[in-house]
Amino acid sequence: MCLARLGSLNALEQTRSARLWPKCIGGPLPSADSFGRICAGMDPSPIRAVSLRVYVRLKRNKALASPSHGLVVLVLDGHESHATYRRHCAGCLQRQVGPPGKQRTQYYHRYVSGALIAEGFRLLLDAEPQLSGEDEIDCALRLLTRLLADYPRAFDVVLGDSLYTDPRIYNFLLEHGKDVLTVLKDERRDLVKDALALFEHQAAKEFSRGEVSVSCWDLEGFKTWPQVKAPVRVIRTVETTEVRRQLDRKVEQTRSEWLWVTTLSSARAGSKAAVAIGHSRWDIENYGFNEPVTYWYADHVYKHDPTAMLVLTLICMLACNVFHAFFLRGLKPELRAKTTMLMVGRLIMAELLGAVVESVPAYPP
Repeated sequence: MCLARLGSLNALEQTRSARLWPKCIGGPLPSADSFGRICAGMDPSPIRAVSLRVYVRLKRNKALASPSHGLVVLVLDGHESHATYRRHCAGCLQRQVGPPGKQRTQYYHRYVSGALIAEGFRLLLDAEPQLSGEDEIDCALRLLTRLLADYPRAFDVVLGDSLYTDPRIYNFLLEHGKDVLTVLKDERRDLVKDALALFEHQAAKEFSRGEVSVSCWDLEGFKTWPQVKAPVRVIRTVETTEVRRQLDRKVEQTRSEWLWVTTLSSARAGSKAAVAIGHSRWDIENYGFNEPVTYWYADHVYKHDPTAMLVLTLICMLACNVFHAFFLRGLKPELRAKTTMLMVGRLIMAELLGAVVESVPAYPP
């Protein structure tokens, strides 16, 4: 269902007449209600084990090459799968939405996901639901504990947005021998004030990232974040890009400023490598959230049950990984140049629906 992008259990049930199901699963296809009930009673561990086997197979086949800087990155981020004012289950989080006096209770589910960033390949590893009464960092620590047990050597650096600039994340990863890099935003932090004051007396390093011109200030050894058990490094960049406006075709320069904090030493990752790692955080937004929601119906609630929703989220992540492995590593470059991922996805759907058409008896002459 996920690989063919059918979008619902009812759409899958309409393929029950296809002759391929007895060959594939040894019997008739269950109904949509049965699928939902089965997923609600499943243990997610076997699905995570299948994802681990996919990773091991890709790694052994050298399909997960390290980027040019030599460090494989694990990106963590939270994502809200859906929100509703009407239906809720035991796993729903709650919040009050609306102006004072007219607030309504909104129910939603939120997950923290982890994606592996290799050279030209993004692999969705796992997801963990956020529970009632905990924040995203608590959920992320639970996910990291499992990822470090299942994928101990898969990644070198953990990457996150400004929410993950938290001493709990830093100290946990330092204890497990992993580096971490996160966005630094809060101007009230002593770490930010000290870094910006020192950067005023340092000459900027100049380099380019594609069409982006980067001015970079980079210092390590900061101890003004006492909650973290080791000195940290702060990196600031001012990035300039030339943009040609569509209306008048004039070229304008856009300027953006970034600030990161990391445990990576400059010997392990220079300024250019650290900036490249910092910007790869957007990969989980594009490949981990936007694409599955837009093209894989990852935001669809197949069965409103906390276990069923987690199981089907993991199955969707597994389908994305298998599809990208097939397209990016299984197809020849000449063939990939002549088609798109969307077209290949539609061909997979056409194969499944074609099997349904073949099973329909022909009209009598």
